[in-house]
Amino acid sequence: MTELDYYELLEISKDADKSTIKKAYRKLAMKFHPDKNPDDHEAEEKFKAVNEAYQVLSDEEKRSIYDRYGKAGLEGHGQGRGFGGGAGFDDLGSIFEEMFGSAFGGSGRQQQRKTYNYNLDIGLEEAVEFNEAVFGCKKEVKFKYKNACKPCKGTGAKDGKLGTCKTCAGQGQVHARQGFMTFAQTCPTCQGSGQSVAKKCTKCTGTGYEEIEDRFEVNIPEGVNNGNRIRISNKGNIAPDGTRGDLYIQILVKEDPHFIRHDDDIYYEVPLFFTQVALGGNITIPGLRGELELKIPAGTKDKEQFKFEGHGVKSVQGYGQGDLIVQVKIKYPKKLNDEQKELLEKLQESFGIESKPHESNFEGMFDKVKNWFK
Repeated sequence: MTELDYYELLEISKDADKSTIKKAYRKLAMKFHPDKNPDDHEAEEKFKAVNEAYQVLSDEEKRSIYDRYGKAGLEGHGQGRGFGGGAGFDDLGSIFEEMFGSAFGGSGRQQQRKTYNYNLDIGLEEAVEFNEAVFGCKKEVKFKYKNACKPCKGTGAKDGKLGTCKTCAGQGQVHARQGFMTFAQTCPTCQGSGQSVAKKCTKCTGTGYEEIEDRFEVNIPEGVNNGNRIRISNKGNIAPDGTRGDLYIQILVKEDPHFIRHDDDIYYEVPLFFTQVALGGNITIPGLRGELELKIPAGTKDKEQFKFEGHGVKSVQGYGQGDLIVQVKIKYPKKLNDEQKELLEKLQESFGIESKPHESNFEGMFDKVKNWFK
């Protein structure tokens, strides 16, 4: 990128005052910021140059040197290509705040602070059997919830009296700089409240709550699947003002040794002896809700699948019902006695040339390969 005069970069005159310089910088920094111009190398370079120009022209001493000697005169004064100086961080932080909200630099609008240090919603896991998930069931759930300590009103402080957090000076956020960027994050000491406990409450020993055991019966709906969540309203933790959160139950479905579930479809394997697939016929197989008849066409192939529509799992969202898919696995005898060998040999001979498809397939190939090595 061609080096431009700092005044030309900011599109201002050489007698521009600080207010004009700052206004021009903010406008161009917003325009060329990398997050607004992803994968645009030219915009990124322009953004760096604009920031460099502002760092110089917003500093009276550096601006005076630049006006007299140009960029060469700034060498040795902490100004090189890039973001060497500290000027401009506050302005850049406010620009990020305008673009992305208070997560970047600046304080932003004050968040509503809570005096208790726990979440109102509770999450727990509940394991169910394969069939319980398919057909639904009732489960007794045991859990603990938090209730705000009354003497300290959930603060954990004696008589509910809180002081200013020393880590963040009551702001609820701490700031860190990386390069030219300033990031804000929730204060790890006060968890964003801006307040800290001076003396611990004697009843709750500073936790701000008491834990209460509870149990109740919950209906697990038909068709629920692994990872689904069930929300139970007003069964969560309780805030000092009486507001209560919700309980979220995450379902863990145990595997079945035979049935395999994929969404609302059910799969399993049907072993068939080789004579069954050769002859064909009908067999009785188990379904989720009773026996089913499977018709096996003669010549059925290994891993061939047969579908029973609507015999799968009922959708928990009420979108119909899945299918049952059975896959054939052909079994062959591991050993043959003399009588069985004799019968199979006779059967093979009865098919004639059809029983030796490799001979017709290899016809002419032996001579062809021999010729390759002559």
